[in-house]
Amino acid sequence: MTKKRVERLNSLLKEVISEVVTREVRDPRMAPLITITSVDITADLRHAKVYISVIGTQQQKEQTLQALQSAAGFVAILASKKVVMRYFPALTFKLDDSAEKHIRIETLLGKIHKEQQSRKIEPDEESH
Repeated sequence: MTKKRVERLNSLLKEVISEVVTREVRDPRMAPLITITSVDITADLRHAKVYISVIGTQQQKEQTLQALQSAAGFVAILASKKVVMRYFPALTFKLDDSAEKHIRIETLLGKIHKEQQSRKIEPDEESH
């Protein structure tokens, strides 16, 4: 299968799964702010990793992940009604912490920049 087709399928699944998760999954363990960041389907189209971003505490993230894992079959059935495929992939939900890593890196770079600025010698001080 071509790479372009897999990318289109990943994008389509991301939209459909996102819609099903936000509208249909009713689990009290779910955090209110969930985003499907990406979907990565295998070449044989039998399995798909669904990456989610959850805004909340670590406990909320873990509970949301557990809720989605237990609802994976339900999500797949509803999503399969919107996407025509011979076999709908088995879904595995994973936490996507790339946004948090990005924020942490930006914070560290900001600290480094501040420290570099504070270490620079003023031009008046050099001539003394």
